[in-house]
Amino acid sequence: MSHNPYCPAPAPLSVAIRRAAALSLSGLLATTSLGLQAQDDIETQDTMVVTGTALKVATPLVETPRPVSIVERDELEERNVQQLDETFRYRSGVLSGHYGSDNNTDWFKVRGFDQATYQDGLRIYREGFYQWLPEPYGLDRIELFKGPSSILYGEAPSGGLINAVSKRPTAEQRGEINIQAGNRNHRQVGIDTSGPLTAAGDVRYRFVGLYKERDGDLNDTENERYYFAPSLEWDISDDTRLTVLASVQKDDGIPVNPFKLAYGTVQDTPFGRVDPQTNYGAPGYDKDERTQAAVGYEFEHAFNDTWRFEQNFRYSHLDLDLRSTYMMMGTGDGQTAFRGHLQRDGEIDSITVDNRMVGKWYSDRTENTLLLGVDYQDLTLDGREFDNYFYDSVDIFNPQGGIAPVPSDQLTRRKIDKEQLGLYAQNQLRIDDRWVLLGAVRHDTADVRNESELDNNTVDETQSATSWSGGVMYLGDNGLNPYISYTESFRPAAQTNPDGAIFEEIEGEQWELGVKYAPFNWDGYVTAAIFDIKESNSFATAPGGYQTQEGERTSRGFELEGVGYLTDALRLTAAYTYTDARDADDNRAALIPRHMASAWLNYDFQGTALDGLNVGVGVRHAGETVDGDITVADYTVGDAMASYDFNRNWTAQLNVNNITDETYVASCDFWCYYGESRSVIGSLSYRW
Repeated sequence: MSHNPYCPAPAPLSVAIRRAAALSLSGLLATTSLGLQAQDDIETQDTMVVTGTALKVATPLVETPRPVSIVERDELEERNVQQLDETFRYRSGVLSGHYGSDNNTDWFKVRGFDQATYQDGLRIYREGFYQWLPEPYGLDRIELFKGPSSILYGEAPSGGLINAVSKRPTAEQRGEINIQAGNRNHRQVGIDTSGPLTAAGDVRYRFVGLYKERDGDLNDTENERYYFAPSLEWDISDDTRLTVLASVQKDDGIPVNPFKLAYGTVQDTPFGRVDPQTNYGAPGYDKDERTQAAVGYEFEHAFNDTWRFEQNFRYSHLDLDLRSTYMMMGTGDGQTAFRGHLQRDGEIDSITVDNRMVGKWYSDRTENTLLLGVDYQDLTLDGREFDNYFYDSVDIFNPQGGIAPVPSDQLTRRKIDKEQLGLYAQNQLRIDDRWVLLGAVRHDTADVRNESELDNNTVDETQSATSWSGGVMYLGDNGLNPYISYTESFRPAAQTNPDGAIFEEIEGEQWELGVKYAPFNWDGYVTAAIFDIKESNSFATAPGGYQTQEGERTSRGFELEGVGYLTDALRLTAAYTYTDARDADDNRAALIPRHMASAWLNYDFQGTALDGLNVGVGVRHAGETVDGDITVADYTVGDAMASYDFNRNWTAQLNVNNITDETYVASCDFWCYYGESRSVIGSLSYRW
């Protein structure tokens, strides 16, 4: 790819932004053509504007009418991200931390709705309490596709999808040893080594390993994790590449259940307020033992200069043994509350495969890219479960953690089988380097079978949908690119309602009008967009705490996001979001604030007397939310970091989140949830 000789060479951050902005939500190496791989070898050249595959084809993000945000490895390390849902705290449109800090689930709301989680472009299955958790230390970057996005990625909620991209083998020999310690008994040791295995460099490896333990944000909760992720990359020929990715992760802990009543959190009581660290679980009996393992590959072959074939495949297995006790609802005496208890003992096996043919051809005035694909997903869940919403009662202000064990014969078997087949096509036409026209269609068919011994009920249904997508963008000479787009989503449900029937499929649609600005003469970018999302058959939390479908929900809003250097040493990351999310009765949706804003300033002392020092400070604000007649006050928290490079090998770093240890209720949705308390983590890294 050549650089326009009539434009000045882009600044380093502009290069990085264009590289990041163009990366695929299916993973760079999963879908990048072999011809593009040559760009990786020269991406440090100032004149290089690296593109990737935001649409599963090579397209710069700033030149496509789709809303995508990306957090790269450098930022993950700078803010020392410990959980996936900490990633987008400084990006627009994303709400996280609304349920506090959970040690066995990642929680996001995107543009007012749920989102799907993918890893390396393939769906991560999360059915009920069977949660697959990506380890941030093993990730190269994390990508967010905002709004309905079924067109290329299959089933997805209306909020969009998050794709966690695993670390990959590198052409150069490199490595790292990292140790961490912090409050809440945080301890971590990580190793990351990579490089060529052959003299020619055609076979490369990477190995990532981690041990981590930390107490939860509630009393007497904890988690211990082992994580190993080997990968291998082989250039079979000049036109063919195979990348093998594997991982094993084992978690043992006591689950954090942050459920609390409005009574004692946002509402006063004769006994005062409930302490944020109060645990209504049963630490001596509760447990969360999870083992997840996966192996897969990414295959690429270029037939000629026009056509190439790409295939992603992964088999994954998750084994779960969960006992979890939680606050349910008050008994009415003002002093005690019912506790619920659940157990899950089972496993998930899943296979996912995505096949793509990509063709690209040119004329004097046009560039045309055609994508044809077929993907298949197969999920089997087989386990035993127990649910009792009113298992016993507990003192709200002085809970005692004991609980009567559940006899094993009280657990009943549930089996879920789900198969989904998707066919999709997309065409992108670029005219005169001024106009980008995008159109796509996808058809999904999902067969869902749910067998439950609890009510001797078997439900077998087929759900299908056709999704459409389109967009138009104008490419301005000054880097100002306005666009309009339309997208849809389809989400089959493998869950059943309280009556035993499978939930109806959930469909979403979004209109978006926006502009992307990334000029070559400024080291930064700014994006702005207004959006309008409608979702049918939306989930809602019933007064009993379980999920129901309530009809149509809507979300309309405005987003502003930017990253840029104010000086050569001072970088600003800022975002603002306005969201008006409403339920089927046109009331404000619970959990979702109308206003969110964040800003992170980073200063590098390179070239001064404090050379080697890097400091950062951030502020995050979430406006008030409502839950019926309950209003949850807004809150603002601050974060900070400081790192020092002793030399090219050794780096020390300190990260503090919620630096003032602000006590606040993050949200209410039947239950209420305190926000995460102060987190302090120090780290020392040796790199070579």
